[in-house]
Amino acid sequence: MSARIRKGDKVIVRTGRDTGKTGTVLQVFAEDEKVLVEGINMVKKAVRPQNGEGGGFTSKELPLHWCKVMPIDPETGKGTRVRFKTDESGNKVRVAVKSGREIPVIRDSQ
Repeated sequence: MSARIRKGDKVIVRTGRDTGKTGTVLQVFAEDEKVLVEGINMVKKAVRPQNGEGGGFTSKELPLHWCKVMPIDPETGKGTRVRFKTDESGNKVRVAVKSGREIPVIRDSQ
C-alpha cells in the first residue's frame, strides 16, 4: 500500500480529545497502522527514582491510528484527502484532493 501519510508531514487530528490540533508526524508504524505526532495524544508517565536521581512524572506522545489524522493541504491549510498521480518524469506523487496541488515530501537532513 502506498503511504498517504509520511514522516515529516503536517497533519490535523480529526477525532478524539485532540480534535482540531495540528502537528508533525515523527514516525509511522505501518505494520500497526499508527502514527506518532508531535505534541498530540500526550500522556503522563510516573518514573521511579534510579541511581540517585529523583523520580517524578514525564510527558510523552503515544501513537494514534492513522485514520484519525489527515494531511494538511499546502494551499488552504485545511485537512484534505490524498490522491496519487504520476508527474511528467514518471514518478508517483501525492496530490491534495481539494486544491489539486502536490504534497511535498520532507526529506531527512541526516
